[in-house]
Amino acid sequence: MIKPPLKWAGGKRWLVPYLLPIWKNYSEYRLIEPLCGGLAVTFGLKPNMALLNDINPHLINFFHQLKHSLKIDIIMSNNKELYYCHRARFNQLIKEGKWNTSEAAQLFYYLNHTGYNGLCRFNKSGLFNVPFGRYSKINYMNNFEEYKKIFLNWEFTCGDFSQVETNKNDFVYLDPPYDVEFRQYSAEGFYWEDQVRLANWAVKIDAPVIISNQATKRIVDLYKSLGFKYEFVDGPRLISCIGEKRGQVKEILASLKV
Repeated sequence: MIKPPLKWAGGKRWLVPYLLPIWKNYSEYRLIEPLCGGLAVTFGLKPNMALLNDINPHLINFFHQLKHSLKIDIIMSNNKELYYCHRARFNQLIKEGKWNTSEAAQLFYYLNHTGYNGLCRFNKSGLFNVPFGRYSKINYMNNFEEYKKIFLNWEFTCGDFSQVETNKNDFVYLDPPYDVEFRQYSAEGFYWEDQVRLANWAVKIDAPVIISNQATKRIVDLYKSLGFKYEFVDGPRLISCIGEKRGQVKEILASLKV
């Protein structure tokens, strides 16, 4: 099994065994992920067709570049001085409007694997601000040719989840940022109003929908009020809002039209 090319805090790879029994009834459908993140679920379900969207343009640029034979030419090493040099260059490309280039994708990959805890965090000016990581060893990739065939029938788009168009032959999986203090995965952030907006948008979809989230009281109340069927599962909490606490978190798995 080929692993996702990026590290992604909050990825739902552990949730795949819960999703597979549901997905097997819809495996001929197109998988839609309006908040695709690092693609842990996508790689776990292995759809023939997929529409994968995220509001983070740097993430989607990386996937676009990878789909078209991305190769790494920049120097990569687990070195603090090099890390901040590459981070500065990445942010300079953002300022210059060159965020959608191969160089930007290469830098994004390096920063993702070398930065602290696999975080992807931007300030309100849209600049990457994750500090240097604490890894003893990092295995970098230079060639992503093996992903080309997998990505062949996967479409990548960038924008708000509400812009994603679905039909009755789609299977929609939604994985919003947890309902916690840290939500700055992009310059726009993801707030309680977005959680409500997402849940209400999901209700209107004429297709099977699965949504996962941290089972905070207001999330449970929200999904319950909108008629979702739901169950609770225990998942690993790999990272907290400050990147320190580890343990388990109660997750809600809610569904509609499944």
